[in-house]
Amino acid sequence: MKHPVPGGLREEEEERVLVSEQSWRPCPKARRRLRGCLEWVKQQLFRVGEDWYFLFILGVLMAIISFMMDLLIFRLYEAHRWLYQEVGDVLVLKYLSWTMYPIVMATFSTGFSQSITPHSVGSGIPELKTILTGVVLEDYLAIKNFGAKVVGLTCTLAAGSTVFLGKVGSFVHLSTMVAVYLGKMRTSVMKEYENKFKQNEMLVAAQAVGVASVFGAPISGVLFSIEVMSSHFAVRDYWRGFFAATCGAFMFRLLAVFNSEQETIAAIFKSDLKIDFPFDLLETFFFAILGAVCGLLACAYLFCQRWLLAAVRENRLTAKLLATDKPVYTALVVLLLASITFPPGLGQLMASRLTMKEYLITLFDNRTWGLLVPNASSLADPPSKDPWGLWQEWCHPSATIFGTLAFFLMMKFWMLILATTLPLPAGYFMPIFVYGAAIGRLLGETVALLFPEGIRSEGALHPVVPGGYALAGAAAFSGSVTHSISTALLVCEATGHLSHVLPVILAVLVANAITQKHQPSFYDGTIIVKKLPYLPRIRSRHMASYQVVVEEFMERRVVALAKGSGFEEVLAALDTSADAEYPVLESAEPSSSPSSRATRAPYCTQKTGTLGDNCAIEPIMLQLSPWTSLHQAHHLFELLRLQRIFVTRFGELVGAVSRAELSGAPPAGEQRFGGAAGGAGAG
Repeated sequence: MKHPVPGGLREEEEERVLVSEQSWRPCPKARRRLRGCLEWVKQQLFRVGEDWYFLFILGVLMAIISFMMDLLIFRLYEAHRWLYQEVGDVLVLKYLSWTMYPIVMATFSTGFSQSITPHSVGSGIPELKTILTGVVLEDYLAIKNFGAKVVGLTCTLAAGSTVFLGKVGSFVHLSTMVAVYLGKMRTSVMKEYENKFKQNEMLVAAQAVGVASVFGAPISGVLFSIEVMSSHFAVRDYWRGFFAATCGAFMFRLLAVFNSEQETIAAIFKSDLKIDFPFDLLETFFFAILGAVCGLLACAYLFCQRWLLAAVRENRLTAKLLATDKPVYTALVVLLLASITFPPGLGQLMASRLTMKEYLITLFDNRTWGLLVPNASSLADPPSKDPWGLWQEWCHPSATIFGTLAFFLMMKFWMLILATTLPLPAGYFMPIFVYGAAIGRLLGETVALLFPEGIRSEGALHPVVPGGYALAGAAAFSGSVTHSISTALLVCEATGHLSHVLPVILAVLVANAITQKHQPSFYDGTIIVKKLPYLPRIRSRHMASYQVVVEEFMERRVVALAKGSGFEEVLAALDTSADAEYPVLESAEPSSSPSSRATRAPYCTQKTGTLGDNCAIEPIMLQLSPWTSLHQAHHLFELLRLQRIFVTRFGELVGAVSRAELSGAPPAGEQRFGGAAGGAGAG
């Protein structure tokens, strides 16, 4: 006979059995106290909101990655310079050392990134814009792409100014991948379900961090990410972007101080534009001309880039190489670019021995090159270590400063476009930034030539500063290509110079007014060529476009089901149409309205009965009227990230509108959507 065991003894016996079964976990009471303490600490830390900690980690982590990449790229580029100098004066060896190094780097970048995932190719901004509209691109933000993009981007940038590609776009993609991973860690730590709205907030902040960690410019980083990436921006995300971008920019510049690159936190591009009289009122006319020139060149650049990107995909030979032998295509293109930039050849007229950063340092130079040329030294030596002596790379005995700048602009125009077709991780903002600075420098030197003694103002002569025109040109051309205004602030933050902010903004506005009227942005053009499911903006503001209504372009043949439909009717509807969702009507009568909708594969409890009794149906919260205007429908799709919406008239289902119908809305007198111009050439 067994005696009953008291409750306290039973609990002790169960605890002893549990400890004996899990003997590898000692001190259960101490562990419980420790877990309680950790839980209390977590509650205290997260009382102010867990977002602060994850945004801080995001900013600091991306700054460290950016700095380490720059450090490694600098070492690799210095190795290329050392190799070029050590081969001696044998022209063949110098040519091989100049061309083979970037070919190896770019080819490895292509092969390595493609072998892991094809999603690591390009800048990533067009795809990110598509994701932020609510479209799901599978595996594009997976963490496995991170390693491929980091290694590939490092090798791409190590190829130097030969390939002439940048870092910004790809680093934004890297930042968003880290943000998604941190978001998953957050749900694990907080023991919450993954929230799409929280994920979107982290993505918005990550975009700003990506720009701020490259330029060390938090304010323009946030504004640039809003302009380029978002059609609508939630004000509640504003502080997240600024906080994360400030953490990233501060840490990025702080690491430069720790590495003894600078004595204190300073602008990333050194310039000496601190002058008492930066520009005269008369010069605003020349800055406006500069904006117009940048706008016209940006239109030509965007059209040619989109045309070439589509032509490369359609040409039989290049399409075959891009489909089966991408490294071979990369090697051939880089060989051409490296041969043209070979310093003893055409490269001596393009300052080809300079890096991207050195290009900007020279172009932002405060001095007038036309006055310094007579005292310039020979070009036989490698680039000077003195930043203020690098400008001599633009000098050539057989050409003037104007000739070298004009030749640089002419050659780099098509070389930049050709480089955008390379299937490797790269950014495309920095090249157009440098190109715009060269446009401004050329115009600034021309104005200085027209007014050699300066411009008289209030009885005093004030010299023309070509470096100020370079600032305005960099902001105007890059801003017009990307359809953004924040580049005016970006050049000020990156150089630490604010005296020219008004003429810079003027040039940016003029350039954008021209480009936005005639061409889609660089990223929208890439979306067109890649045929991504992105809803383009309505470019036309003609009164006729406001008269277009949903009834003119909606899909009238809509497969619908009634609540009384049986299992066989549901299967017939699934076989008839490939729609992702089906409207469910109150009855089969023609006048019935859709009160709810079923998903592509509605979950039914059994194969008998009716649809309304046995299937999970999602209620419809929003419907359109046939008289809803095109602009209203477009605004709803952008704001709510809709994929499809049904149209009813007096309670009767009459059609449906998806992104495809909205993008193909009939024209009303002039071009309407951003991708219409040049669409045939761009595919």
